[in-house]
Amino acid sequence: MSNSNIVQRILATRAGWGTLALRIPVGIIFAAHGAQKLFGWFGGYGLEGTGQWMASIGLAPGYLMALLAGSTEFFGGLALIAGLLVRPASAALAFAMVVAILSAHLDKGLFVANNGYEFALALLAVTVSLVFTGAGRASLDRTLGQRPA
Repeated sequence: MSNSNIVQRILATRAGWGTLALRIPVGIIFAAHGAQKLFGWFGGYGLEGTGQWMASIGLAPGYLMALLAGSTEFFGGLALIAGLLVRPASAALAFAMVVAILSAHLDKGLFVANNGYEFALALLAVTVSLVFTGAGRASLDRTLGQRPA
């Protein structure tokens, strides 16, 4: 399989407009959560504070885990908003949500009021859906995927 074929498969999407309703709000949520971890924006703790917390729950080295999680969420969220490389971004975000559920939320039960996993599970469902459907009609992926290589 040529590099051109691989890129075409990553960018391919037959989804319609509905994915836009998933991508934009979920992209905003992920980008904001990533900004909390990376930059301390929106009441976050930045890399140092997030890293300390991650180390305290067993995700070590904490600083590196905060950098990886924050970067995945921030840049993955921006990718969802732009509709660019949505399949790989969604796969990375889905993995981040599995880690979040298993390491930080599962033992607290389902409900978010108890810091449970329901919100992370909803985000996981959206990202897995986008891995399968692609970015949809209103996306850079669709525009770039239609151009001849």
